[in-house]
Amino acid sequence: MQALDKKLIRDLWHLWGQVLAISLIVACGIAIFVAMSGTYQSLKLTQAAYYDQYRFAQVFAQLKRAPDSLIEQIRAIPGVAQVQTRIVMEVTLDIPGHREPATGRLVSIPETPRLMLNDLYLRQGRYIEPGQADEVLVSEAFAIANHLQLGDRLGAIINGRWQSLRIVGIALSPEYVYEIRPGDFFPDNQRFGVLWMGQKAVGTAFDMDGAFNDVALTLSPGANVSDVIFRLDRLLTPYGGFGAIQRKDQISHRFISDEITQLKAHAMILPAIFLGIGAFLLHIVLTRLISTQRDQIAILKAFGYSNWQIGSHFLKLVLVIVFVGTAIGTLTGLWLGSSLTRLYTEFYRFPLLQYEVQPGTAIVAILISAGSALLGAFAAVKRAISLPPAEAMRPEPPAQFRRTIMERLGLQRWLSPVGRIILRNLERKPIQSVLSIIGISLAVALLVVGHFSFDAMDYLMDVQFRIIQRDDVTILFNQPRSARARYDVSSLPGVLYAEPFRSVSARLRYDHRSRQIAILGLEPQGELRQLVDLNLNPVPLPPDGMLLTTKLAELLHVKPGDRLTVEVLEGDRPIRTVLVAGTIDELLGVSAYMDIHALNRLMQEGETISGAFLAVDVRQLDDLYSLLKRTPAVASVSLRQAMMQHMQETIARSQQIMNVTEVIFACVIAFGVIYNAARISLSERSRELATLRIIGFSQRQIAVVLLGEQAVLTVAAIPVGWALGYGLAALLTLAYNTELYRFPLIVTKASYLFSFSVIAIAALLSGLFINHQLRRLDLITVLKTSE
Repeated sequence: MQALDKKLIRDLWHLWGQVLAISLIVACGIAIFVAMSGTYQSLKLTQAAYYDQYRFAQVFAQLKRAPDSLIEQIRAIPGVAQVQTRIVMEVTLDIPGHREPATGRLVSIPETPRLMLNDLYLRQGRYIEPGQADEVLVSEAFAIANHLQLGDRLGAIINGRWQSLRIVGIALSPEYVYEIRPGDFFPDNQRFGVLWMGQKAVGTAFDMDGAFNDVALTLSPGANVSDVIFRLDRLLTPYGGFGAIQRKDQISHRFISDEITQLKAHAMILPAIFLGIGAFLLHIVLTRLISTQRDQIAILKAFGYSNWQIGSHFLKLVLVIVFVGTAIGTLTGLWLGSSLTRLYTEFYRFPLLQYEVQPGTAIVAILISAGSALLGAFAAVKRAISLPPAEAMRPEPPAQFRRTIMERLGLQRWLSPVGRIILRNLERKPIQSVLSIIGISLAVALLVVGHFSFDAMDYLMDVQFRIIQRDDVTILFNQPRSARARYDVSSLPGVLYAEPFRSVSARLRYDHRSRQIAILGLEPQGELRQLVDLNLNPVPLPPDGMLLTTKLAELLHVKPGDRLTVEVLEGDRPIRTVLVAGTIDELLGVSAYMDIHALNRLMQEGETISGAFLAVDVRQLDDLYSLLKRTPAVASVSLRQAMMQHMQETIARSQQIMNVTEVIFACVIAFGVIYNAARISLSERSRELATLRIIGFSQRQIAVVLLGEQAVLTVAAIPVGWALGYGLAALLTLAYNTELYRFPLIVTKASYLFSFSVIAIAALLSGLFINHQLRRLDLITVLKTSE
């Protein structure tokens, strides 16, 4: 073993605490990179393979009813490669053992298995048999949530008639990877599921023989999607078409794509922060290590070691730290990635979703960590090899001390000798102090951001389900009903108050931009559905005109005072011009609201309603649910409490592993930064502190000198870290600013208190370690020093 390698081992042994702390910080960055990159790649590749193998459609359209003879005209549209027509209906389900009614989406499939768009993957059981009108396949998420097995029966109201359905298979479809009820933002697999039934059975049940109300297309390579949609809409308009959409607007695909995009952002941003801090610490450690080894460097040069050999020696130290951090980080990242992937399988239904790391990911991780570490160490190593032997053999010139600002102001008389030493040292080494503050503040910022997601989720839940949505139950009719229906709803068992609404499917246009959406008409003095601004103040509905959510206004590039073209997609399909009266700041989805009476006038109809929000007596819920299960006019029932629960499970659980991991990693950084700062300061000032002991300072006093300095830096770093954390939280709100949901910029006192507590504990533990080392100062060595 060469002499420099022996020296390297001794240095590593001497600096083992600092080496381990920096290695753990590097490991945090590598772990997040490996976990998020691997999960991102696994999810993206699985999605692409599933879509391709099971022929996921590229264009979707719904309509009232069209004859099968229209299929050939659709197929003749330039750019259309394949056409799949179906009958899709919403039905009310009665699940054995469940008191609440559920909603089923009944989708027709061929009587015999054949290749089709949005094909099915049978997880269990068999395909339906021809002529068996009661046989159905059910979606896996629905079956698991309701503990359904092969052979179980479900009750369903199909076109006003009660029918018993028998489960013969459990299936998956690329169309319902993320299975969610229309109009909802989060899945409720207990109360919404997809059922596939034979084409003939569905057609007979709904009087749709020889007709369809749903069409899916795939396109030829190079086809113009907008042109295909335009021609398809023109064909379907006479048959009550609701407007075709591209794959990117299909709800299941959009959820998965947004998740993949966020994973990619996490895989880029967070590792950069951790590795940047690691590089920063390596630079400080090496700079100060080299300053304490000036005489050793001079002796090595005097014995003939070249600049390259000495530089390589210090770079090896860096690479050892990187290797340890990469090994720990890669193993942790593989475990974390597997855990994330298992979590995703609970929400996204693929035939097979396994966590797989491409060989290139590990290589990239090593290169990124090594590159960042070498970049941080470069200046320090360059300084080491630039020292001439004669200069390096001399002790480092003492600093030129002047009177500090405190002393010029005459404030030193208010401080003890120990306090003066602390403030003098901080003021005379401003760059070193600033760098320490930056390092600690980054740790504080990460702790604030780690807790921010919980703050934002709590706020979102509180605003959405306690201020905006205050109904207990929402019912939606299978078709618009007359004004009389509002009195029928009010007389349902347990209903304390009913508030009707009107929902109209429409396409909103402004210039060349458009969005297909349901306009919701509300009672102007309604109590169960509130519209609020950013300050949570109620926003009144204008007697005329429309209110848009801020996100929808942003997508359409409109502002209050502009006029929108509204193409109604139901009834007589009128085209109207409506004033944008204002915007509101909702956090879920994109919506357009009108006074229900203004919407009725827009549609040139009477007091028509689409459903009602209900406040109910919980003691009579069973009677209400029992009646709704068997009411043909009711297409779906939504429960606010269930929506809250599933929203918490969907977002909170999907982020729980990552948030907890980020907080743990931030704690590692907090301890690593504070411990390194204190340990390096001890290395630099050991002779000074030992001298103070010799001239009469007590052990406690020199501990206060060193640790008091770190305490001042920590206290100064905390407000800086809070500000940085708030800024990072603001950046995260941009990443979570999607059509489906937005995270509010809410950082509570609990987040600041949490970050302060963790930093305080890290500083306390570091102080205990450093105080133990202070007791081992070698006073004899100080007395022998020639300085």
